[in-house]
Amino acid sequence: MKGACIVGQSGGPTAVINASVAGVVLASLKNENITEVYGALNGIEGIITENIIDFRQESIEEIERLKYTPSAALGSVRFFLDDFKKNELVYIQILNIFKKYNIRYFFYIGGNDSMDSCHKINEYFKYIGYECNVFGIPKTIDNDLRLTDHTPGYGSACKFVATTISEIYLDINAYKKGRVTIVEVMGRDAGWLTASAKLASLNGTEPDLIYLPETNFDINHFLEDIDTIYKEKQKVFVVVSEGIKDKDRDYILKYRNFNNNDSFGHLQLGGVAAFLCEIISHKFGYPVRAIELNLPQRCASHLSSEADINDAYMCGLKAVEFATNNISGKMVSIVRKDNNTFDYDYVNLEDVATLVKEFPLEYINDKGNNLNDDYLDYALPLIKGESQLEFVDGIPRFAKLNKVLVNKK
Repeated sequence: MKGACIVGQSGGPTAVINASVAGVVLASLKNENITEVYGALNGIEGIITENIIDFRQESIEEIERLKYTPSAALGSVRFFLDDFKKNELVYIQILNIFKKYNIRYFFYIGGNDSMDSCHKINEYFKYIGYECNVFGIPKTIDNDLRLTDHTPGYGSACKFVATTISEIYLDINAYKKGRVTIVEVMGRDAGWLTASAKLASLNGTEPDLIYLPETNFDINHFLEDIDTIYKEKQKVFVVVSEGIKDKDRDYILKYRNFNNNDSFGHLQLGGVAAFLCEIISHKFGYPVRAIELNLPQRCASHLSSEADINDAYMCGLKAVEFATNNISGKMVSIVRKDNNTFDYDYVNLEDVATLVKEFPLEYINDKGNNLNDDYLDYALPLIKGESQLEFVDGIPRFAKLNKVLVNKK
C-alpha cells in the first residue's frame, strides 16, 4: 500500500519522545511505500486543524538531532476521543484530512490514553473501510503500559530521579542535625518512577523511606516511622509518589482543602510532599522540607540514558517496518531477553489502551515503606550509557525544525 504517513505526539513530554519521531521519519524517508512524510502539530488536534508539517523540508542533521532533544518537538496534546458510535463528527474530520493528504500510515506516540485514541481511530477506519495502517509507539516516564517490558522515557527519568536523590542525600547529610525532607516524584497510579529512588542505593545514598501507590499508605504508621528515624538520626529522608493512596484506595491528596481535575477527569496531583510535611510539623514540630521534582524529571535530556534513547528510536523505526508490512491496530512492544538485552515486537492496541501496569508487589518490602534489591536487576539495563547531547558554548544544542506547513487548504 502506497501513500503518505503522518506522525504525532500526545501526553506528557519526555527526554526521548523525539527520538521516536526521528526513528519514524528517517525510516519513512527511505521506505518505497511511503510517498510523503508529515508531522501533526499537537497530535490529533493538529490533524483536525490541518496544522501539518512536511518533514521533507527538514535537514537530515536536524532530524538526527531530535534523538537528543527533549520535550515534544511536534507539540503535544491531551485530547479525549469519545467512541465513534457516540460521536462520529471528530472521526469524520480526521478521515477527511487523511483522504485529502492520502495518508495511509498513522503513527501516534504516547501513553495509555494515546493508545486508546490510536485504537479507536483504527477501529473507525476498519468500520468505514478506509485503508490505513495505524501504529502506536509507547512513551511514558510512568512505565505503566502493559505488554511491554518498559516504555521509552522511563530509563532517562529513572536516571534523573536517582541522580537527583543522590545529590539531595549528600546535601542534607552535610549537617549533623537536619530536617524531615520529603521528595515527591511523579506517578499517578503506578510507582515505577518513584521506585527509581532505590537506584541511589548503588552509591550509598538511599532514602530512609520510599512509598508507592501500590501499597496502602497508613498515615499513623508513616508518622511512627518518621518519629523513630528522626529520634535516631536527627533527620529523615523520604521519597513518595504523588499518587499514594489510603486503605480505601483514595488518593491521600483528596484530604487537602483544594482539588481539581485534569482534561481527562483525573484528580490533579502534585503537592503531596508539602501536605505530609504540614502533618509532620503539626504532630511533632520537627523541621521539614518538601521538594517536588515536578517537570524536570520528564525532560532532563542532560541525564538521559543512551539505552533509553536507543529504545525510543528503535520503536519508531520498528513501527514503520511493521506498518509497511500491512500490520495495523498494534503498539510496538519491547521484549527483554535472558541476557538483559532487548528485542522489538508488537501487541494489540486494545490490550493496552487505558490499562495500567502496576509496580510488582514482590519488589516492595513487607512494611510497604521501601524496596528490595530485585528491582535493581530490572532497572539497571535501562539507565546504561550516557547521552551524546551536543553542547555549544556550554549550552545544549537542541534540534531546530523549520516546521514548514503543508499548504493544501
